[in-house]
Amino acid sequence: MTRQPERLRRSVNRLNRLVTLLQKRGIAFSDMHILTVVGRRTGELREVPVSVLRLAGGRYVFQAYPKSAWVANVRAAPTVTLARGRRSSVVRMVELPVEERRSLLRDHVANSPAKLDEWFVKTGLVEEATPDGLAAAAERIAIFRVEPA
Repeated sequence: MTRQPERLRRSVNRLNRLVTLLQKRGIAFSDMHILTVVGRRTGELREVPVSVLRLAGGRYVFQAYPKSAWVANVRAAPTVTLARGRRSSVVRMVELPVEERRSLLRDHVANSPAKLDEWFVKTGLVEEATPDGLAAAAERIAIFRVEPA
């Protein structure tokens, strides 16, 4: 990983603390939610802001960084809480197989602002923010479908 994604991640971690604080005070914005999951090693609750995207008739959460701890935690404990502002619900996160990820990643590029897809390049998950570039990285980008618990 280059220095740029590391510096970006540190900046985003600071911003995530602010987003979490605002959400807990009832200020919801964009598609941001607070995902609360049991830590796989500690058993303690872990909170992280995530974007819940509406694509192909479903709700999905995409991994934005390599080696994201929340991804490993959700794999270990797929029943989580998603909160937006003061509303929360218990949901089940179902990880998609790689082939299903490819089509969603292509759809994501086709229907999102260009800057959003550049995010995957900045974080080091993909080489280029094109439909084929994201589809080729499907093995490295976990995608979870949000389902009722």
